Amino acid sequence: MRVLFDVGHPTDVNVFRNVIKKLEEEGHSTKVTARDKENTVELLKTYGLDYEVSPHYKGMLNKALGLPRADYFVYKVAKKFSPDVFVSAGTPYAAQVSKMLGKPHIAFPNTEHAKLAIYLSKPFTDLICTPTFFKRDLGKKQTRFNSFNELTYLHPNYFTPDESIIKKLGLEKDRYVLIRFSALNSHHDLSAKGFEFKNESEVLEFIEKIEEFQRVVITSEVKIGSKFEKYKLNVPSDKWHDFLYYATMYIGEGAKTASEGAILGVPAIYVSNTRRGYLDELEEKYDMAYTIPDKNDALNKAVSLLNQDNLKGIWRSKREKMLKDKADTVEFIVDIAKKYGEK
Repeated sequence: MRVLFDVGHPTDVNVFRNVIKKLEEEGHSTKVTARDKENTVELLKTYGLDYEVSPHYKGMLNKALGLPRADYFVYKVAKKFSPDVFVSAGTPYAAQVSKMLGKPHIAFPNTEHAKLAIYLSKPFTDLICTPTFFKRDLGKKQTRFNSFNELTYLHPNYFTPDESIIKKLGLEKDRYVLIRFSALNSHHDLSAKGFEFKNESEVLEFIEKIEEFQRVVITSEVKIGSKFEKYKLNVPSDKWHDFLYYATMYIGEGAKTASEGAILGVPAIYVSNTRRGYLDELEEKYDMAYTIPDKNDALNKAVSLLNQDNLKGIWRSKREKMLKDKADTVEFIVDIAKKYGEK
């Protein structure tokens, strides 16, 4: 069987890399088509995946104008590779090209807010696989599974934390709080609002309050003032989850990092006026993550948690319960791919 994976974001590389590894161990052939977005190519190289890359178009207008070019790129690679099945997180390119070539496309969307991508891909998709807590009904093509997409790479079967990176970064494990500022410029972020600090003084006041408890580390997709340079760390992309695992807490505008942190047993506060089904599951069922729209309320929540004794121990116990409840997502994706690709 030959499987073409189309990835549009670094997270997609993580979601599918262990699926690809398992398929190849079973003797199947794989190929990855990718957009050159953020550190996607770096991850593809790190994990030794067979890939071809096309430009990433920024902004809604450029994305719209670039759609035919992106389709043509995937089409050229697919014609040469001759896949039996296409797999993606729900990209319109894989879906549309699969229909041109008369092959099935399986989508694994993870956020309800990716309305445009779902709209453009759904008519050409054979099966849409979403977690049970995905809050949209996508009709008869949709099937649900009881797990998180993030468990394809953060489940203990596939992830063992490497403590050595913490020492290299000059940190102590479980003794730092990660604060993340996001660009909020993806198509699913169109109405999103995060911290909304009015000035640098407000940012500094927020940081200094957290510093009363632990060291603060900042990562940012947006440019921040020179006075915050001392808080910034450059973490190697393939060590990001090791770094996140040993944080005491995550506070930020990135929903994906919030879910990854919680799934790793790190208390997570997502500062946003938007909600995600996977974060609601982590909050309502497991009390591991919190979506809070107001930065002051988020700060108060963070302080209340940091005042707790054995905070990480409590979250590790919550993580164990969550892991017992959820299915192995890698096995699920492999089985679905084989079902459709070997027809």
